[in-house]
Amino acid sequence: MGLYSERAGLIDSENAFRIGPLIRLLEEQGRDVVRCNIGEPDFPVPSFIKEEVKRQIDLDNTHYCDPQGIPSLRAAIARQLSETRGIHAEAERIVVFPGGKPPIGLCQQTYCGPGDEVVYPSPGFPIYESFIPYVGATPVPLYLKEENEFSLSGEELASVLTKKTKLIFLNFPSNPTGGVASPEQLQEIASVIRSRCREDVRIFSDEIYEHILFDGHSHHSILSCPGMEKNAILVSGASKSFAWTGGRIGWALFPTREEAELFKNLNINYFSCTAAYNQEGVRLGLESPEGMVEIRKMVEIFQMRRDLVVEGLNAIPGILCLKPRGTFYVFPNVEKACRNLGIMDAYAGLPERVREKTSPSTLLQMFLLFVHGVATMDRKSFGRIGAEPFHYLRLSIATGTEDLKKGVERIAAAASDREGFRRFFAAGEHFF
Repeated sequence: MGLYSERAGLIDSENAFRIGPLIRLLEEQGRDVVRCNIGEPDFPVPSFIKEEVKRQIDLDNTHYCDPQGIPSLRAAIARQLSETRGIHAEAERIVVFPGGKPPIGLCQQTYCGPGDEVVYPSPGFPIYESFIPYVGATPVPLYLKEENEFSLSGEELASVLTKKTKLIFLNFPSNPTGGVASPEQLQEIASVIRSRCREDVRIFSDEIYEHILFDGHSHHSILSCPGMEKNAILVSGASKSFAWTGGRIGWALFPTREEAELFKNLNINYFSCTAAYNQEGVRLGLESPEGMVEIRKMVEIFQMRRDLVVEGLNAIPGILCLKPRGTFYVFPNVEKACRNLGIMDAYAGLPERVREKTSPSTLLQMFLLFVHGVATMDRKSFGRIGAEPFHYLRLSIATGTEDLKKGVERIAAAASDREGFRRFFAAGEHFF
């Protein structure tokens, strides 16, 4: 008998937060670090939302509220989903959570158990994968391909579906790749699910980046495909659209009222409720025309930054970066850069117990951080299972434009710093 239960050791984490203490350590030493590691817009919450939150606090709207989410917010969400997805979204089927992340684990806990298979994109948001062993289900990673612009076809999905498939994660626009899906792709995916899966399969459609699209692209949801409303759970929130990561307001539209009631009860057990004053702020953000005006301003700047960073990375020998159509990330292929720096050979020479904890892109990530002062994320931070053959970094462009210019300059310097990597590796520290 030990202190911790067996399942406590089965859940993984999100490396974007693990890098934070390393950045603080370097900054305490007087080092300057360009932070491209975390997906947090560097914009303030729109002022009209902040004023509404303050007004609600002054009204003493600071007590317990409906654990399912306040009715006014759920009604606003239902209207927005109905208008933008062409569906009939009922407020009674919507549950508000403290952020868009809780439904990921709660859905796995609720729908899945031993013998059930969970299909998820890799690279993808790491919490999809981290929860699967915790609930005793079977992980089925679906590897997104660079040659397909990290999108997904019905044929690719069909190759991993079985009668044991219980939960399928879709994420468009996608973290970390910025991939998007067309209506035709989603129709194909929906057709495959209808033909290959059991009746009670659930599709977790993570649409948290729904408003952050570039080059005139529009957002499309699998819920708009005929027949998918009875199987799909649509999840979104305010963290990205309103640059409000600390407000912790997310929501899910469930296929049935009974499921919404069940998740309301989970909210009661885990959280009691989500702050009513923040919910009212989001409600106003969704209802007011000012909301989309502020989002469009932010997206225009993100698109400018995307173009700047992609152009800069593609000018660096050994780095190839696609131009993402959405989100605020770029996902460059760094395999040749790793070879040029000697990282592949260095990795191959590590003891097996160390190789299991790191990867070539991890070594590049740490070299960039500790030697050149740029914080990025490695490929295995977005799905560990089967990540060994893939060599990518994720850079968040949700940081200042001048900092991004500086970061690209530092990455360019690092890409030719073979001697610097040799010294870094010889020190034997910070391999993972």
